[in-house]
Amino acid sequence: MKEREHPREVIAAACAQYGEDVVIDWCVAFLTGEISGEDAFGADLPKLVAITGFANPGGWSRPVDPVNYYWIRVWAARAFLYIWRDDVVDALLLVADDPAWRVREHVARIAAQRELGQLIDVLLPMLEHELPRVRAAAVRAIGAAGEFEHAEALRDLLDDPDVTVRAAVERAIERLTRRLDRTMD
Repeated sequence: MKEREHPREVIAAACAQYGEDVVIDWCVAFLTGEISGEDAFGADLPKLVAITGFANPGGWSRPVDPVNYYWIRVWAARAFLYIWRDDVVDALLLVADDPAWRVREHVARIAAQRELGQLIDVLLPMLEHELPRVRAAAVRAIGAAGEFEHAEALRDLLDDPDVTVRAAVERAIERLTRRLDRTMD
């Protein structure tokens, strides 16, 4: 059985073979639905293999149940943790309210990593998501790229029932304070 490579290595190999702009274009197309789930497991399968490293990345029987198509958007979004082009922001803005929570979580992770302030307002609804990991990802993004006016939304989560979210809020407020060089009161 093939050992899974780290996604960073898979994306680097795809970029080496096809070029970074081509891989980014594929990922944007997968993420935004320009390449459908049906096509991703059909005519565009080589592109999906390139960004995941596997001919059947989900290990699903064929035909793939459409309920699993959201994974294509997750894998495409994940690539933007390792490769980037400024116009990807437009795609992230389009999918910030994706029906799949894993896609939304990745949008928040990317916003945090790349300090994408233009995404913060569309991430605010994630602060009320039922899953703590989605709330925490949004909190981290706000800490990394938010502004003073976003601190109140973070403070509302200081008593979140999940300890991970509460800890993320404390770190995010500290980060906002340092980054903006002002108190968040």
